[in-house]
Amino acid sequence: MQFQLGRQRRHVSWRQSLLCSLTLALSWGVAMPATLGAETVTIRLGPFQQSVAIADLEKFAKTGNLPDNLQIFSSILTPQIRELLTKRLEIDPVVADKFVEELKQNPVGKQFISSLTAVIPGSSAESLQATLKLALRQVNGLSALGFLRTYPQENVTVDASQAISVALELNPSYWQSQIFGAVLSRELAAKTSTPIKTNFNPAAPGQQTVQQQTFILQDRQRNRTIPVDIYWSNGDRQNPMVVISHGFGANRRFLRYLARHLASYGITVAAIEHPGSNVTAISRNSNQPNLKRLLPETEFIDRPKDISFTLNELAKLDNQPGQLQGKLNTDKVTVIGHSLGGYTALALLGAEVDLPQLRQFCKDSLGIAQAPGDWLQCAAASLPERKLRLKDERVKSAIALNPLVGNLFGKNGLAKVKQPVLILTGTEDALTPALKHQITPFSQLGGEKYLLSAVGGTHLSISDPTYQASDATTIVRERRGEETKALRQLLQGVSLAFIKQQTPEAKTYQPFLTPAYAQSLSTSQLPLSLVSELPDNLKPWLKLVSQ
Repeated sequence: MQFQLGRQRRHVSWRQSLLCSLTLALSWGVAMPATLGAETVTIRLGPFQQSVAIADLEKFAKTGNLPDNLQIFSSILTPQIRELLTKRLEIDPVVADKFVEELKQNPVGKQFISSLTAVIPGSSAESLQATLKLALRQVNGLSALGFLRTYPQENVTVDASQAISVALELNPSYWQSQIFGAVLSRELAAKTSTPIKTNFNPAAPGQQTVQQQTFILQDRQRNRTIPVDIYWSNGDRQNPMVVISHGFGANRRFLRYLARHLASYGITVAAIEHPGSNVTAISRNSNQPNLKRLLPETEFIDRPKDISFTLNELAKLDNQPGQLQGKLNTDKVTVIGHSLGGYTALALLGAEVDLPQLRQFCKDSLGIAQAPGDWLQCAAASLPERKLRLKDERVKSAIALNPLVGNLFGKNGLAKVKQPVLILTGTEDALTPALKHQITPFSQLGGEKYLLSAVGGTHLSISDPTYQASDATTIVRERRGEETKALRQLLQGVSLAFIKQQTPEAKTYQPFLTPAYAQSLSTSQLPLSLVSELPDNLKPWLKLVSQ
């Protein structure tokens, strides 16, 4: 997924993603007894200030009606702010203290606490940390006013201009993933693996000469024109064929380096372009104000069908005289998908889209504080179908890179997948945040699985360094190019090893699907890990994600 919405979009930052979760983007928890916290709040807006009962603010959030003494703030107490106030952050009280400790140790968390001191003049880091610990223990979740009621003073002052200036852009899922990233980083630092002993490195280029040819396929039944780049060499037909599915707003060249790498080891690769969600289609619809209107809901069906149609056409080509005759093993396929392409790959493996649960989320929980990926998935909620049938038996495994998952498969849809899956996650992915879109889905998969994690990786970190989609700017800061070179090398080696598990060379490549191999390429600037099961001490953090 490459969200490109024009230069006027502001960059989402860690500061934005933090403040929302603990200021405005929360709903009402259980109010603390009045003797333990504030009953009134003084709202400061420039030279004006007004003290009001917290109960009056609660009434506004519940009814939308402004009491007379809040009319002065009508310009800022908008329906959007009310929407933020009706959200809550649910954290298991058991991990509440650990959560605050992570804030204290993490540089991002420290800066967040510093931001809160500006929002609440006169507060200290110590008083805020203590208040957070108390507020997080509330049974119904942490809320903005629940936090204020817990604050250890009868009256608390809030600088509205400081709070409002950042609250509307914040993304709590991204913040949660960053906290998880800090825990994961320490987990990696505490473990040392036995050095891997092999006589070759699968991340190094293969010895075979790679050829490339572009085909334009016409699906007349669906009125779809599908460009396909084929990469091949003198490979063994026992190798599976690979199909690459790009993300939202990208194109078929997004993972060109990976396609060429796999082809240099004798694996034929088809990189396809989805006409309803490529860079051309998104640029055409970029004036839409709502993310979920940027692509048709039918694209969640058409993308998997694009791949099934392509396999049908390539099977015909495989039997025709020419350079590709006998090189297209369309009966044994691995799909590599990035972002929305990750959804595509999982759907082809048999992951079942849970439309009722998705519709419920989009109706009740979708708000301006959600991540862009959460908005995008809700385009599928308009589908009239009760059940999508997208599985293709020819697809035997999948590599999902920063996949868009969220609520698409519900709580049980991924358990249907019994084939091997490799998922990549980046802890600083603000578009499809790691905990909700990759790590929780990883825990739900039913078969052989691997989780490749990049602490500090972003949504586009694995893109081809030469890839340029358009002259529009992305809406978040990305780590790309030289600073993520080690991650791309690891992806090359691990992808090759993963695909080779379906061949007689499986044992030769198995050592490269281990923590030791990931550690051999890990750096202090970009810690990397590869596991087949989430470590026990990381599992409690999944409770941060409310499905």
